Amino acid sequence: MKTQENSSKHVIIIGNGIAGVTAAITIRKLSDYCITVISGENEHFYARTALMYLYLGQLRYENIKPYEDWFWQENRIELRHAWVNRIEFEEKTLILASGETLAYDKLLLATGSQTAFYNWPGQESKGVHGFYDLEDLAKIEKATQRGGKAILVGGGLIAVELAEMLHSRNIDTTILIRDAHYWGKNLPKAEAEMVRKRLEQKGINLLFKTTLEQLEQDSEGWVCAAITNEQERIPCTFVGIATGVQPNLELVKNGSINTQKGILVDQFLETNIPEVFAAGDCAELAFAENRIEQIWYTGRIQGETAGYNICGHQVPYERGVPFNSAKFFDLEFQTYGSVNPEVNTEESSLFWQNEAGTASIRINYLKDELKTVTGFVLLNVRYRQEVCETWIREQKPLEYVMKHLKEANFDPEFHRRHEKSIQHVYKSGN
Repeated sequence: MKTQENSSKHVIIIGNGIAGVTAAITIRKLSDYCITVISGENEHFYARTALMYLYLGQLRYENIKPYEDWFWQENRIELRHAWVNRIEFEEKTLILASGETLAYDKLLLATGSQTAFYNWPGQESKGVHGFYDLEDLAKIEKATQRGGKAILVGGGLIAVELAEMLHSRNIDTTILIRDAHYWGKNLPKAEAEMVRKRLEQKGINLLFKTTLEQLEQDSEGWVCAAITNEQERIPCTFVGIATGVQPNLELVKNGSINTQKGILVDQFLETNIPEVFAAGDCAELAFAENRIEQIWYTGRIQGETAGYNICGHQVPYERGVPFNSAKFFDLEFQTYGSVNPEVNTEESSLFWQNEAGTASIRINYLKDELKTVTGFVLLNVRYRQEVCETWIREQKPLEYVMKHLKEANFDPEFHRRHEKSIQHVYKSGN
């Protein structure tokens, strides 16, 4: 139902990523407000998660734009390709880099995040780049045309995307990983070992318990070597920084908006300044243990929630059952609910792996009387999201899940089923 407030009210959204664009579309559905979306990076919204496929040549730029260019005018959403230099919160105005001043009634900060650099000596060298947006992609494309060898810093999903990209150009690649196994904060050791084997089969070199200390550059300013914490010197012509991202706070870091690691918001995604909201990668959830959620689907949910609240509907943010999906080259990865890489006192897990070490299923459950299921970790096995989320949300016991496991199987006509194998593991343990 559309709000009855004055249609002349102006909502400005800074940032045209998934959170900002979802908010704009939600506001248009709920109101007749004037809506302006401002982004200095790019005029149109695009899927950041698909950037890798531009480099691989599998998609073109127009293929990663979820909406046609006519969509915005048709829905009366003004797009401004401009940088915001300053926000005057008391006057409710923005000053653009061009000097133009824009007034707003309500403001959404959806400024996203940026690659986390950690002040390594030599990080300013040519050929040292993060991988977050189209500008990064263009720089990576130019730098890797030189060929040579690459170093990737960080053991997460961005590192694997970069490794696959570089592998497609036959560039020798080494990943420096701080933890003792791959993606140590998210993957249990058995699954991490499967990923390690797959990456090494693809020719990717992995150095565990290894961090970057500094970078060296040649006489022309290009990176030429990385020095590790073991003082090993590794020659390279490209360095990809994959140490995660951090909220982009440039616009608010010296202002009256309350921040810590991100922009602090309440359950309605409103900041300490009335009528100013924040959503997406830049928002820090003060009501939820100061969590910062830098995932595509949470950005979408936060954008929708912010849209409702900007229109006066008072909708608290609810993430729902956590999930994630990714690919490690051709190794598909899915998680639903609780994913603990280490054994703890409250949870246990049922784990199955095929003989070839190319597929696995892990079902996490509480150490209570019912063995209440809390999460799933899947490699090269697809389960239906709605089924897994329902089981977790309804706190189904492990016995129930095992009896109904076939209901979760995704498209059994095209994907091999493993219910009998994991049910055998379950019965053997009981």
